[in-house]
Amino acid sequence: MTQTWKRIAGLTIVAGLALSACGGAPTETSAPASSSILISGSSTVEPISALVAKNFLTANPGIGITVEGPGTGDGFKRFCAGETDISDASRAIKEEEAAACKSAGIDFVELPVAYDGISVLTSPDNTDITCLDLGDLYALLGPESEGFTTWADANTLASELKAADLGGAHSPYPAAELVITAPGEESGTYDAFIELALADVIEARGAEAFTRADYTASANDNVIVENIGGNQNSLGWVGYAFYEENANVVKAIEVDGGSGCTAPDDGTIKDGSYPLSRTLFIYVSRTKLAEKPELGQFVDFYLSDEGLSAVSETGYVDLPPELIDASRTAWQGA
Repeated sequence: MTQTWKRIAGLTIVAGLALSACGGAPTETSAPASSSILISGSSTVEPISALVAKNFLTANPGIGITVEGPGTGDGFKRFCAGETDISDASRAIKEEEAAACKSAGIDFVELPVAYDGISVLTSPDNTDITCLDLGDLYALLGPESEGFTTWADANTLASELKAADLGGAHSPYPAAELVITAPGEESGTYDAFIELALADVIEARGAEAFTRADYTASANDNVIVENIGGNQNSLGWVGYAFYEENANVVKAIEVDGGSGCTAPDDGTIKDGSYPLSRTLFIYVSRTKLAEKPELGQFVDFYLSDEGLSAVSETGYVDLPPELIDASRTAWQGA
């Protein structure tokens, strides 16, 4: 899916700017490229925003829109520096990021737009691993697993966790090489994985709130999926839509958050029974609204039924009606 939607994001940029440049004098629904809309941030949310932008440009060809996906953290840095109009985010803004926005005079509104479930992946050829609990994930991917080169290297740590009633129930693990590819620290998916999968064990163990550092980190979800699908002994995690689009080349490991092994799917993510479910957001700069009337027009479209159809079309999970109404109310108040 990553390649498909990155192509759409690129086409959105080119189409928007080209039509803006070729459209002559701006009309009421057009804007010169110099005042085009810039969206940056989460690579997870990028496909949604890219498709919304593509659909919006169909009716508003004179507006230039750029959609980028360097990661939630990097996106907030640009947003709070006043460089972007919308920040895609796969987690809520952190206190220090909100403080940076405030210091720079950037006022914003937070708008939930979709649900996602972080999908823990391996190769379909890895028949030894079908389910992991939160203790297992900590034993294999947490800060105390630094230096483990095989799955079996985590067995002793998992036994300690099991004795302390912290999980690790699916050990012992196979004596096979452990090859990890996953998002890096710039990614909201990295932060959300720590919060949803590792935080309870981290707190109980008095460990630092990080994953292990010795793995292949990538901001490109396509690289993560390719690496995981290409190695029988792989392990990693991505957003649900990237798993769903590539389910023929990667396998989702079921996750046990205390209520049994649960696979990520539309139903389990929407009802919260999948333990690594989360909300996806866009953050809109109120500061830029007065400068760019087309920004308000675009966000109106984004939150419309037509705009939000991009959520399911890109493989994510629709918010329930009451949360969509809450987002629309928050936007109207902006």
